[in-house]
Amino acid sequence: MRAVARCVVFDLWQTLAAWPDERSSELRRAWSERLGVTVGALEEVWLEPGVYRLRETGPIARAIAAVHERLGVEADVERLVADRLEVTRAALAPVDGALETLGELRRRGIATAIVSNCTEEVALVWEETPLAGCVDVVVLSAAVGCMKPDREIYELALARLGRDASECLFVGDGANDELRGAEAAGMTPVLLAPNGGEPLWDVLRGWRGLRVTSIPQVLDLVA
Repeated sequence: MRAVARCVVFDLWQTLAAWPDERSSELRRAWSERLGVTVGALEEVWLEPGVYRLRETGPIARAIAAVHERLGVEADVERLVADRLEVTRAALAPVDGALETLGELRRRGIATAIVSNCTEEVALVWEETPLAGCVDVVVLSAAVGCMKPDREIYELALARLGRDASECLFVGDGANDELRGAEAAGMTPVLLAPNGGEPLWDVLRGWRGLRVTSIPQVLDLVA
């Protein structure tokens, strides 16, 4: 099935780049050791909805300081930020076929964007990554102060693209209820489900919309 699309908006993590699960876990363990708390205690605060929104919509140092305050401990925030920057820089490697697909979309005259829920480190290292310059618009939640699935972040991308929502596909793995958010904003959502065609998230089992199992397949959905 082809869609009438003049632009394609992509999620970032688990879509154009793989989330660094192992490195992230290692970083969390090292952080908990420095604080003198268990990993479970740290994660309970780090994953709490209010802290999640704080870290995804503003400076990472502010979010880390809030975690330390909640736990009643002190630690070197700058060192932790530096460690997180190192992990993020290494993780922002395009998945197979991503750069070629973005290049072909550009050749066809189809505008592209990234809309991502992510902590500030992504914005801080973005220009050092292979993906920099490969899309027309990059909207990162920590840099703009809003996040998926809120309508505002999709509309911000559309405004920067100069496109109407009805002209745009949104491609992502479905985290953060991003597909529903994109649809509510008027885009056509496309589920990326690389694991044998099964979604990464149980809530998307039985997805009836468009889907692809790899980034290059997006080219089959546009003229």
